[in-house]
Amino acid sequence: MKDSFEFSLKRIRFDENYQPLDSTRLTTNFANLARGNSRQQNLRNTLRMIDNRFNSLAGWDNPMGDRYAIELEIISAEMDISGQSPADSFPLIEILNTTIVDRRTKTRIDGIVGNNFSSYVRDYDFSVLLPEYNSNRTAFAAPDDFGDLHGKLFKHFVHSRAYKDNFNKLPVICISASSSKIYHRTANQHPALGVEYLQNELSPTDQYFAKMGMQVRFFMPPDSVAPLAFYFFGDLLGDYTDLELIGTISTMETFQKIYRPEIYNANSAAGSVYQPSLKHQDYSVTKIVYDREERSQLAIKQGRFTEENFIRPHRKTLEQWAAACAL
Repeated sequence: MKDSFEFSLKRIRFDENYQPLDSTRLTTNFANLARGNSRQQNLRNTLRMIDNRFNSLAGWDNPMGDRYAIELEIISAEMDISGQSPADSFPLIEILNTTIVDRRTKTRIDGIVGNNFSSYVRDYDFSVLLPEYNSNRTAFAAPDDFGDLHGKLFKHFVHSRAYKDNFNKLPVICISASSSKIYHRTANQHPALGVEYLQNELSPTDQYFAKMGMQVRFFMPPDSVAPLAFYFFGDLLGDYTDLELIGTISTMETFQKIYRPEIYNANSAAGSVYQPSLKHQDYSVTKIVYDREERSQLAIKQGRFTEENFIRPHRKTLEQWAAACAL
């Protein structure tokens, strides 16, 4: 049964002319930017912010601060659960792939795949399954198997031929630190990732990613104002070069400045003990239009879409596969 879960990859360039595919989750960060009257200016400003941030972090042999540019590619992983027709594939996961362009040497350097992470099944888990599970409970809780199916599907993708044929290294996903946890600055410092922070306890997101096989570390890069969460396999500091890591930092910190300016575009940096807050008032806004309320509403709609088109029609097959899956 495992062999019948085949993946196919679609690639689309994320640039100022980007148009979301019909199958793209509308809650996806990059898809949200490419909508409305401001779409092209949004995209131009976002890409400029990414390049500027990359060059500020990669300052060696870069006196004018314009040596590098980042090219972004959206990778859509579709899974054919029937094993019969690619037309029946479900758009399971979307991630970003980075390529570093060195203008001085006229070379292209593979960056890290992962970065942003979008998943229809995650929408279902958090926006449909979890609220329904807690509808009649006095204390919030999650089922013991919460995230098991999603985690196994993700690991199956990472181990798939489609992934290995296209990428040389395992993914790194970078998102916001949890606003429900407290972070303590350590003495550990990395030249690209910056100062490491430790959290007081695992968040539900950390636990969810752990079922995907990923561990987490928190770093506040140089000249940043808040730590980012980096989810990874293996050795984050040893498996990736500084340039690869800077590609992820510059891309995802830019997105966070747009989506969570209260945290990542704050006017003061995190202290030795830090708790992020979306209620923080002392921050600057970017010139990029973004509707955060609409995004949260769409997550529910797309969770329902997943339930109707993936979970319910294939529930028995998915349960049997997950029970037999050793990943």
